[in-house]
Amino acid sequence: MSDATDPSTGEIPAEESAAPAAGGPREPVHPQAPTPDGERPKKARSNLALRLVSAAILIPLVCGVIYAGGLWVLGLILIITLIGLNEFYHLIEAKGAVPLHGVGYAAAGALPVVFYFGSDYQATVLMSFVLLGMLVAQLGKAQITESLASISGTFFGVFYVGWLLSHAIALRNFQPVVAARWGTPELLEMHPDVGGYYLFLTIAVVIGGDVGAYFAGRAYGKRKLAPQISPNKTVEGAIGGLAFGLLVAALCKFAFDTFAPALSANLGWAATLIWAPFLAGVGIVGDLVESLLKRDAQVKDTGTLLPGMGGVLDRVDSNLIAFPVMYYFLLALTYLTQPVVALPSTAIAVGP
Repeated sequence: MSDATDPSTGEIPAEESAAPAAGGPREPVHPQAPTPDGERPKKARSNLALRLVSAAILIPLVCGVIYAGGLWVLGLILIITLIGLNEFYHLIEAKGAVPLHGVGYAAAGALPVVFYFGSDYQATVLMSFVLLGMLVAQLGKAQITESLASISGTFFGVFYVGWLLSHAIALRNFQPVVAARWGTPELLEMHPDVGGYYLFLTIAVVIGGDVGAYFAGRAYGKRKLAPQISPNKTVEGAIGGLAFGLLVAALCKFAFDTFAPALSANLGWAATLIWAPFLAGVGIVGDLVESLLKRDAQVKDTGTLLPGMGGVLDRVDSNLIAFPVMYYFLLALTYLTQPVVALPSTAIAVGP
């Protein structure tokens, strides 16, 4: 996860928030052009003390929820999804679009529930109906000139925040997910709470990548990584992020192998060390994606809910892509490393 400060170099996006027009009939949507780099005023860095206080509250909370699992994870993801979607809709409103708030919140809120009680396949089916529902809802709006931007922005928000974030639930419930796909829990050599380790590892590696990129960028950064999106991000910072993400993964693997080996047994050292830098890189990409959206909308942060850190989306942006990437990687790894046999029905069982 990342905060309002650029993780690779401590950059703070310099855009000012642009409010949508209020009152009277709306004009057709005309997206605003990005502000040229030379016109962006520099802002002061977020208060370090506030960031540390916020982190001291959030880290134990997240760890406790991951440990508890079950409905605690579902509840937290629901809260983050709805707040994050609200922040995202403010971004596209700053560009002049008018999202379908009710449809978007309902769809995004339903996705974590479907992931928890159903499956990722059923959530995919739901997304198809969500798009159809948005098309129908748009038919009743008076300003048809807003339709394209409204539908696109609303649906992308549901996908970007709701769909991607819901994979955290699939990660936490990984053993039941695999059991439903390829066999019964008795046939699986996998601890029921293995998903707790996978979810914790994903978040830890992404945070490690952010921290490593920040300090390496400040100390050694010279070559620009994405100058049009985040001018102060550097190649050296990104390399530092990959290296520190690898270190964090190794420490997590060692700690769990020592104190809870049943949870980390299914993800070996080779897979951990090979995959960790890639996962840290995915986190950096996720942060760049949100920086792109904020720069285009000309806003500094997506919100002000977290003191010193910005909005909820500023904290989870890196993990939005990392969660599904980690989930589908683990599904593929499990399928390739577990002997599977086809059953007479459509089910697939995993051998011992």
